Amino acid sequence: MLALSVAATVAAAVWAYLVVGHGGYWRTSQWLPRVTGEPGRWPDVVAVVPARNEAATLPATLPALLGQDYPGPLSVILVDDGSTDGTAEVAATLGLGSGRPLRVVAGTPPPEPPIAPKSPQVPEYSQVPEYSQVPEYSQVPEHSQVPELSETPDLVGPAGGAGRWAGKVWAMAQGLRAAGIPSAREAADGAESGGGHAEPERGHAEPERGCAEPERGCAEPERGYVLFTDADIAWEAGALRALVAAAEGDDRDLVSQMALLRTGNGWERVVVPAFVYFFAQLYPFRRVNKPGSRTAAAAGGCMLVRRGALERSGGVAPIRGALIDDVAMGAMIKGQRGRCWLGLSRQVVSVRPYPGLASLWQMVARSAYTQLNYSPLLLAGTIIGLLFSYALPPAAAITGLTLLATGTATAPAALAAGAGLAGWALMSLSYLPMLRLYRLSPLRAPGLPLIALLYAAMTADSARRHYAGHGAEWRGRTNRTRLR
Repeated sequence: MLALSVAATVAAAVWAYLVVGHGGYWRTSQWLPRVTGEPGRWPDVVAVVPARNEAATLPATLPALLGQDYPGPLSVILVDDGSTDGTAEVAATLGLGSGRPLRVVAGTPPPEPPIAPKSPQVPEYSQVPEYSQVPEYSQVPEHSQVPELSETPDLVGPAGGAGRWAGKVWAMAQGLRAAGIPSAREAADGAESGGGHAEPERGHAEPERGCAEPERGCAEPERGYVLFTDADIAWEAGALRALVAAAEGDDRDLVSQMALLRTGNGWERVVVPAFVYFFAQLYPFRRVNKPGSRTAAAAGGCMLVRRGALERSGGVAPIRGALIDDVAMGAMIKGQRGRCWLGLSRQVVSVRPYPGLASLWQMVARSAYTQLNYSPLLLAGTIIGLLFSYALPPAAAITGLTLLATGTATAPAALAAGAGLAGWALMSLSYLPMLRLYRLSPLRAPGLPLIALLYAAMTADSARRHYAGHGAEWRGRTNRTRLR
């Protein structure tokens, strides 16, 4: 009993730190920065939308993106990422009635990484070409300008290098190339060898490279932006205008908003708020937003990135293998000393339904082990940490209170009950703002330990899938960037 009481006391102290000193992750206080005025000249924005089998979703989202109340030039590039349900045709039809340019790009399979020669065939050191002579890196900035991604502690997923492209990142790269920002020579070669894109929709002239609407004039490339968004994201009419005004007014290279996810059924109401809560605990938004902080992250459904920052990094080539592309994007921008901002939104909403626990389980399990960089040690530490932080306080509280109620009370039992209740209360209080954001009952807060146990099981299953060769499955495709 003494050991339980000591452990419960330590857990309560951990929660006291998390609530007071961990970047205020639980406060849900990060919304778009207030700006004193709007830009005198609105920069051009090119929206890049990777879409794989999204024919059923696009009618609810694409018209809202094309119909944004944005005063500056705006065009949309939708990359049809190997769809089999007529996504490209649906997108083209939806674009016909829009006043904004829409291009539908036929995505190509990602290029295979070069095969390293066998040891006996490795040339002498003197025969190895200089770094600047390696064609693959000819468009990537010097190492001194963009640090190796492995040096950024908050990055998840494999470093760029010459590795295999993750499926979504490759689709993003093809969208950038269509916008006039090639990611790397292999991106350009891959697109030219078999890709290409559909012709612009009838009635919409194809814009110049990097220019959204040439007839209206274009902002300087450095002032332009690329908006990465997902096919399931619905935008309120003024959302992009507010996003660009915040980026310009606060001088940010990356402005990202966490889309409001669906909580329409019982399992969504259990899993979704906790998903955002745990994400914010890993990457406290206030730390992400603090210039000079090493914490880097973004939310993939809404990432507005300054064009100049993308050009300096060589597009998305440095994060080509990242399965969690949004966190990697934040790390890449911070790696070039860019200013990032991440917050919450009610104007950017995901319409993707998760009809049952199985689909929500897949959402978490497909990337949980990637988040841990495929490390068994980090996996063990994460599961132990979840059990210690979330399961131990209520277990100690119930055990101690039971002993007190049966008349077998001891000082350790009383300490276990008090410390357990304190830790349980602190974690429940920290969950209340997230429940309020999703307009759910505060009575759900004490159930957070059970949800944490569910997430621990999802994380363990993510590792199992990885070692079974089924990791990182997404919309019918298994991404094998890190599978062996």
